[in-house]
Amino acid sequence: MSDTDPTYRRYSDGDNEPYDWNSDVINQGESYLCPTYIQRTPPCQNACPSGHDIRGWLSIVRGLDKPQADKPWQQYAFERMTQANPFPSIMGRVCPAPCQGGCNRNSLDGFVGINSIEQYIGDWARENNLAFDKPEAESGKRVAIIGGGPAGLAAALFLRRLGHNSTIFEAHDALGGQMVFGIPGYRIPRDVLEDEIQRILDLGGIEVQLNTRVGDNVKVETLEHDYDAIFWSVGTVIGKLLRVEGGEAPNCIDGMTFLRSFNDGSLKYLDGRILVIGGGDTAMDVAAVAKRIGEVAELDHPERPEAVFDGSGSQPEDRAALRTDSDCWLVYRRPIEKAPCTKHELEACITEGVEIHDSLAPLEVILDEQGRASALKVQPVDWSSGKMEPNGEPFEIECALIVAATGQTGDYDGIDGIANEWNQIDADRTMQVKGKQGHFVAGDAIDPHLLTTAIGQASVAVQGIDKYLSGVSLDDRPKVEGHHFDLLQELDEKSLSPDEYNHGSTWGTSSAKWSVHNFENRAEADVINTNALYTGHFDYEKVNAREEIDINVSNVLGSMIERFNGLTQDSAVSEAKRCMSCGFCFECDNCVIYCPQDAVTRVKKDQRVMGRYVETDYAKCVGCHICKEVCPTGYIEMGLGQY
Repeated sequence: MSDTDPTYRRYSDGDNEPYDWNSDVINQGESYLCPTYIQRTPPCQNACPSGHDIRGWLSIVRGLDKPQADKPWQQYAFERMTQANPFPSIMGRVCPAPCQGGCNRNSLDGFVGINSIEQYIGDWARENNLAFDKPEAESGKRVAIIGGGPAGLAAALFLRRLGHNSTIFEAHDALGGQMVFGIPGYRIPRDVLEDEIQRILDLGGIEVQLNTRVGDNVKVETLEHDYDAIFWSVGTVIGKLLRVEGGEAPNCIDGMTFLRSFNDGSLKYLDGRILVIGGGDTAMDVAAVAKRIGEVAELDHPERPEAVFDGSGSQPEDRAALRTDSDCWLVYRRPIEKAPCTKHELEACITEGVEIHDSLAPLEVILDEQGRASALKVQPVDWSSGKMEPNGEPFEIECALIVAATGQTGDYDGIDGIANEWNQIDADRTMQVKGKQGHFVAGDAIDPHLLTTAIGQASVAVQGIDKYLSGVSLDDRPKVEGHHFDLLQELDEKSLSPDEYNHGSTWGTSSAKWSVHNFENRAEADVINTNALYTGHFDYEKVNAREEIDINVSNVLGSMIERFNGLTQDSAVSEAKRCMSCGFCFECDNCVIYCPQDAVTRVKKDQRVMGRYVETDYAKCVGCHICKEVCPTGYIEMGLGQY
């Protein structure tokens, strides 16, 4: 099998076990089983922490699920995708896209470029001033949201859709959290960020109090008295310093402090070699920023980076004209291929001139006469045995600045009884704080992870808050989380809802109009994998990749442009058509064409919607299984008894 000519094999070499005879009994081309149409969750959605209905909005982009008249398909796709995540322009740019890692198309010719299509839809929505729909009714309930980062903002939107009002208490002077203070502006353009935040605030019913720190400016007890519930989205705003002797030197700082100083405009240049310690995305952002801001030789004390970090000095703008390329080293204790960062971010840093020095464990910060770090003593290590072992003699690396990007923690000063011994907040599956009824939490406060993880947790938490405010028991969560495609909602949007149920004397009929026949939704319990698909249906199709800007050692200094140009409309549609629609019908007609009994037919056009394209005449079906075998998406399961 070549990379450009994928084939399909039902069996692999060495297979010698028959089918499960309980479900696949075929005798002389017939069986007692008939096809039923099973909706399952595709692995892209299962891998997405925010539970995007990715397959659903890709079906809109590719033209399968058409909007009502006079609504552009881009708007229809935007409405579908923002049910799960209100930041498509941002996530399309910076999300490391675990959905693409889960994509079943990886077994053929490579994943579908999901986040590039998401960026296209998000940018189109901005250009066309799309807004969120206001709630149909008001609940009269008020929720205090502590922290205005991605989780807090998403929660405000999700609460508003349910008719609840909220107040966001933000300790800083702007909303956005890590999106504004952590991630560099060339990765999230500030106009994009501001637009997507403002779209949420424009819904109304969301009050914002900036420069207001809970535990200091306002007490938790006050919030408990004034609000019906509390949502914690405080994040992890404090970076961890390098935990070795000498790590308290003034020019040894954490990654969050470095990025915050760059993003607020106070850090404009460096003054010598910078060592970035770590292998995560924060480390990559610090290194990439260091290459962009460069260095200026022989800085006075008030202009040195550490004076900017502690607020004792500043860097004049006119000195930025004297910048030269910075000397940036990334120091990581493991082999760099084991680094948890996004692969592309690492590759970009290397292209831009960051030196990678891996398998080095920091031992000690060497201080000069003024108590500043002048070098980092490291121990070469070997990991071949599975654990870290010394591999050679320690040595020193001269430096002017050390940035530890090795972890973050929360700030709970003045807040009692909410954080655990690890300075995190414990939550149950409904995102309610353990031991704190009416308190819910999401995001890095639970466990630092992705922006989209915080948003997905906010969605679950808001569902819990809504039940709590309604006095309903907080039941356990489904096995597979997500905003799943809802066929009944789709039918309702097209004015094709089933009749009200009134069985009377009618039992077991296929002609009644109060049910969607031979269809079952298992999306909350089942994820479909490649083995269930007929991948031989799909041709090799090269990915429609975003154009990458050539930023390298020669032009990185001062470059604050985005690394990628977004897709065009045509390329976005072409890329969406590469989706294999795992676990759901995409109207290929294989089952209709190959059915030898003409038992499988298309639903009448005036009754047809996405997911309701074919139906089976049980009187004609002989249970031959052919429709199941040729279904590319694994949508057909033999299960309904014929007799």
